[in-house]
Amino acid sequence: MEIVIFVLIALVALWLLSVVLQISFSLLLPLLLWMLAGMFAGRIMRGRGYGPVGDILLGLFGGIVGSWLFGLLGINLGGIIGGLIVGTIGAVVLVYLIRLVGNSQFTT
Repeated sequence: MEIVIFVLIALVALWLLSVVLQISFSLLLPLLLWMLAGMFAGRIMRGRGYGPVGDILLGLFGGIVGSWLFGLLGINLGGIIGGLIVGTIGAVVLVYLIRLVGNSQFTT
């Protein structure tokens, strides 16, 4: 049920953003997928997520990281499922790297 509420709120927010900025909604759809990916990655890496704002930011930055990583590898996953996979993997890698850097700062 939490996912449904999250998706509905995100859809309304993206629709409002598309109206205000006069951007096509289809251009904002990857943002929605990456927001969902952040929620999935938060659950994978932490067990309960990082809160709504943390999950959204994690998903957005994770989507960018995932797109960059998959681009380096020459892999192109299209469509809704592909966007979720790329965003989730990117967000998981991002959380792992942040934890790796964070832990090394405190051990020296």
